[in-house]
Amino acid sequence: MKRLFARAWILVVTMALLSVVVWVASRSVGAVAQTSSVARHPGQARTHLDHSAFFKEPLPDGRSVTRACQQCHPRAAEQVMRTSHFLWLGEPVEVEGHEGSLRIGKRNLINNFCIGISGNWPSCTSCHAGYGWGDESFDFEDRDNVDCLVCHERTGTYVKGDAGLPGPEVDLVAAAKSVGFPRRENCGVCHNFGGGGVGVKHGDLDNSLNHPDEADDVHMGRLNFLCIDCHTTTEHRITGRSMSVSVDDKDGIGCADCHQGEPHEEPRLNAHLDSVSCEACHIPTFARTVPTKLRWDWSKVGDDSRPQDPHSYLKIKGEFVVGTDVVPQYFWFNGRSGRYLLGDAIDPGEVTPINYPLGNIDEPRARITPFKTHLAVQPFDAISRQLLSPLTSGEGGLWHTFDWNEALRLGAAKSGLSYSGRYGFASTVMYWPLSHMVAPKEQALRCDACHGEHSRLDWRALGYQFDPIDAGGR
Repeated sequence: MKRLFARAWILVVTMALLSVVVWVASRSVGAVAQTSSVARHPGQARTHLDHSAFFKEPLPDGRSVTRACQQCHPRAAEQVMRTSHFLWLGEPVEVEGHEGSLRIGKRNLINNFCIGISGNWPSCTSCHAGYGWGDESFDFEDRDNVDCLVCHERTGTYVKGDAGLPGPEVDLVAAAKSVGFPRRENCGVCHNFGGGGVGVKHGDLDNSLNHPDEADDVHMGRLNFLCIDCHTTTEHRITGRSMSVSVDDKDGIGCADCHQGEPHEEPRLNAHLDSVSCEACHIPTFARTVPTKLRWDWSKVGDDSRPQDPHSYLKIKGEFVVGTDVVPQYFWFNGRSGRYLLGDAIDPGEVTPINYPLGNIDEPRARITPFKTHLAVQPFDAISRQLLSPLTSGEGGLWHTFDWNEALRLGAAKSGLSYSGRYGFASTVMYWPLSHMVAPKEQALRCDACHGEHSRLDWRALGYQFDPIDAGGR
C-alpha cells in the first residue's frame, strides 16, 4: 500500500512539474517576441525561440503573417500600434514658439531632404512598420496592418515595396519561420536609407554598420552591440528618438547610461564632462565609409543635359553635395530642440532652420555636441512665405511632369495648406546630432584638435571670447 501511494505521489508531482514547464514555455513565447530584453548582453551569444515549426500553412500576404503571429502574441500588434514607429507621431509636446501641446512626427512635419510625405505616401511609407499606407484613408486602428516581419525576420530577403507591402518575390513563410530578435540589418533596412538612399540623411547611420569592424563603430564592431542593446524596448516602445522628429529628450539615451562616474584616468579629461559631450571627442568624423548628403538644391530639378549621378545630380531631385569622413560642426545642446512646423512663415532672405539645437554656454545641462548640418534650397509660397511640400511621386507629381506649379498645388492640397500660385526657392538647414560611429578610444580627439591654432571649434560662436585654454576659462 505504501509503495502504491508513493508511486501515485510521484505521478502527481511529475504532472505538476510538466504543467509548470508548459506554462513557462507558453509565456516565454510571448515575452521573447514582445521585448528585446533577451539581447541585453553585448558580445554574448543570444538565443531566441525557434519558430520554424509554427508556420505550416501558406501565407498569401503580410496581413496573414500578422494574424498568425497574434495567435501566440495577442498583445503585440496593439503595443506596436501605440508607438511612433507605427503612428509616425510622438506624444504631445510643447514646441518652442508655438502654443499648446502638439503631436508631431514624420506624419505631419516637413524636412529638407524629400520634404514631406503628404500625397507621397506609397513611396515614403515603404519604410513604415505597417502594411498598406497608400493614402490618407489608412486605418491606424487595424491590428492586421502591423508589420511584424520588418523588425523580426532573419532571412535577409524580406523587401518592402510601395505602401510598405512585401514584394511579390518575398517568401513570407520562410520569413515567418526565421523570426527572432531584431538585428542591426532589421533596423538598418529603414534607418540607414533615410532621405532616399544609403547614408543620405543621418551621416552616422549607413550599411557599414551592419557588419562593422571597430574602426566603423567600437560598440558594434569590437563589442558586437546590437541596436537594441542601447535602444532598449518595453512593450515595443523603443528608447531614443531622432531630433528630426522630436523636440524633447523624453525616452532619450546617452553615453552616461553606461559610462557613469569618471570614465577617464586623467582628471583633466573628466573635467571636460561639465561642458563637452562624450560624442564630441569620440566621434572625430562621420560618414567614414559611405558618403552622406551635405547640400540639396531642389531648384535645379529637370535638367536633361546633365549627367545622372546620385552623388551630384539627378533630374528628379536636383543638385547635391556629398561628403565622406566629414568633420562635425559643434553647438551647445541640452537635449531639446526647436522646430519649424508646417504653415509657419519664413524670411526667404535668411536661412530657415527647420530644426535646431537648444542650449547655451550658461546652461548647466547643455554640452558642446557634434552635429551634421544639412543645407537645402527648397520651394516656398511667395505670397504666404510658407515652405511647401510638393507632390513628387504621385499622379501628376513633379517626378512625372517636372511642373513645379502643379506639383506644389497638388502637394499643398494634400498637406492642408493654401497655395497662391506663386512660388520661389529658399535656403534651409537641418541639424543631426551624432551618436553612432564612435571610434576606438585610441582615435579620440587629442587636445590640439580643439585647442590651438588649428582648432576645429569656433570658440566665439560657442560663447567664449577666446580659446579657454589660453585664458583658463571664458
